[in-house]
Amino acid sequence: AGMGRTVVELFYDVISPYSWLAFEALCRYQHIWNIDLRFRPAFLAGIMQQTGNKPPAMLPKRAEYLLKDMKRMAKYYQVPLRMSADTFQHIMGTSSLTAMRFITAIDITNPQYLEPLSREFWMRFWSQHEDISQPENLLTVAQQAGLSAELSQKALEMISSATVKDRLKETTAEALKYGAFGVPAVVAHYDGEPHLFFGSDRLELLGSFIGEKWLGPVPS
Repeated sequence: AGMGRTVVELFYDVISPYSWLAFEALCRYQHIWNIDLRFRPAFLAGIMQQTGNKPPAMLPKRAEYLLKDMKRMAKYYQVPLRMSADTFQHIMGTSSLTAMRFITAIDITNPQYLEPLSREFWMRFWSQHEDISQPENLLTVAQQAGLSAELSQKALEMISSATVKDRLKETTAEALKYGAFGVPAVVAHYDGEPHLFFGSDRLELLGSFIGEKWLGPVPS
């Protein structure tokens, strides 16, 4: 971390579309704001369970709104996120546990691939509407992110290890400790204190809080 940089942690899960928006916006701002951005892959279902939170789409009116909101947000944030009528069935029928363990394994072994790998998982699930839970699909995603077959295979083998399982549990527990009840959970370490900002639409507020200027979701 550079001099006086604000450490900003992004707790995310690739099953969460709003996490993708926050991720892309923060990736753009890490070169503009004086921040040290840290990606923290966590497990959304674990956070929901621990806090008693429910998926917003379980409320029909909210689900209806979410579809429209996501379309508008995707356009505004310039992220190729595609919503369809069966999006919610798609999410409900998928567990992100394997994907998040795979991402965690790469975070442990080759963290320089964390950003492109996470992005490819979102691309595959939220843009191409393809599976992200089967081993062969994890390898496809890794290949697209530029990982060698050797690295990908190693990460795949690590998924069932205590090291990876424990790390994902620890990161998820850390998000909860900061007060998260869902993702994206953005934690800014400012003035010696952690400050939680929830959602992809609070980055302007985050900037203001740490004394940085918000230039929209796609700063040129």
